[in-house]
Amino acid sequence: MVALLSSAYFAPVQWYQKVNRYDECRIERYDHFQKQTYRNRCVIATTQGLQALTVPVEKAETPKQLMRDVRISTHGKWQQEHWNALLSAYGESPFYDYYIDDLRPFFFQQWDYLFDFNLAIAETMCSLLDIQRRLIPTDDYVPDAEHDFRMAINPKHPLPDDAFRPQPYYQVYRDKHGFLPNLSILDLLFNMGPESVFYL
Repeated sequence: MVALLSSAYFAPVQWYQKVNRYDECRIERYDHFQKQTYRNRCVIATTQGLQALTVPVEKAETPKQLMRDVRISTHGKWQQEHWNALLSAYGESPFYDYYIDDLRPFFFQQWDYLFDFNLAIAETMCSLLDIQRRLIPTDDYVPDAEHDFRMAINPKHPLPDDAFRPQPYYQVYRDKHGFLPNLSILDLLFNMGPESVFYL
């Protein structure tokens, strides 16, 4: 079976559940970029609660910019800020030290296009999670598909997804905040390590 997904920055657990359960995943690159979505942000757990990490993008030349054409902004120190946020949030988690060096390139190398950046992250995360699946960028806009999760996996207005019912797992701040579902895959990886794929 084939799933259709939006591009995402360190996507939430729900996104990777689809990657793990479908034989192939088509990653949409011809849709229009939308702000305040997982395309350029992820959500992590901190001692204060939820924190969104956002990748800044350059202003579009047209009102409806294709995802494949979105450029990452070089202004500011967002990579360093995200790196520091992960250290602060997960430095004491069980598997932070085990995985963080594999993620270093995403915070210390410059990337031009958001879609390419996100795809490289997804491929690395699949390798770390031991998920053997194909992630294939679309060749054109896909109007609809039987297993279309582009709108379902959304931080603001998610659509119902009967196949995704988040179950609690160990989280560093669970005693303080309770279980926080569907955070960035980084939360699952740093807290559960090699067991993450079984959770998915």
